[in-house]
Amino acid sequence: MSSFRIRPRFKEKVAGTTEDFLIRIKEAIDKNPEFTGLVSEQYCVIKICLEDRHYWSPQLTLTLEGIAEGGLEIRGLYGPKPSVWAVFFMCYAALAVLSLFAGVFGASQLMLNNSAPILWAIPIMGAVAAGLYLAAQGGQKIGAEQMFRIHHFYEQIIKHRVSLT
Repeated sequence: MSSFRIRPRFKEKVAGTTEDFLIRIKEAIDKNPEFTGLVSEQYCVIKICLEDRHYWSPQLTLTLEGIAEGGLEIRGLYGPKPSVWAVFFMCYAALAVLSLFAGVFGASQLMLNNSAPILWAIPIMGAVAAGLYLAAQGGQKIGAEQMFRIHHFYEQIIKHRVSLT
C-alpha cells in the first residue's frame, strides 16, 4: 500500500446475496475478539477491538449493493475514525479560509501602495498545511499494521485476495 494513498479503497463483485454476506461478516466479527464492528442492511464497519484501538486506528467501511446480473458489489474504504478525518478536514479548511483572507487583505494593501506584511502569513499557513499532511502520513504509518490485520481479516471472510486502488 502506497504511502501517498490517503484512504485506500477497493471495489469488487462477489457471488451471493446481501443477506448471506451480512451473516458471514457478523459471524466472523462475533467469533474473532480482535475485531468489532457494525453490520446494517447495506453498510458494514469493521474496527479494531477497543482494547487495541488508538487515535490513529483505521477502520474498514463496506457499502453493499445488489447488482442486476445477480451477486453483490462491495465497495470498501479504509480510513481513520470519522472524527479524525473531520479534524484534519476542518484544519485544512480553516487554513484555506485564513489564507484567502490574508491574500485579499494583502492585495488590497498593495493596491493602496501600503506595505502588506500579512502576505507572509500565506507561506506560513502553507507550511502548517504541509505539517498537517506529514502528521497524517505519520499517523497512517502508525495504523498501517492494524490496517493490514483488518484487510487480511476481510480477505479471510470472502476467501479471496482483494487488491486496493
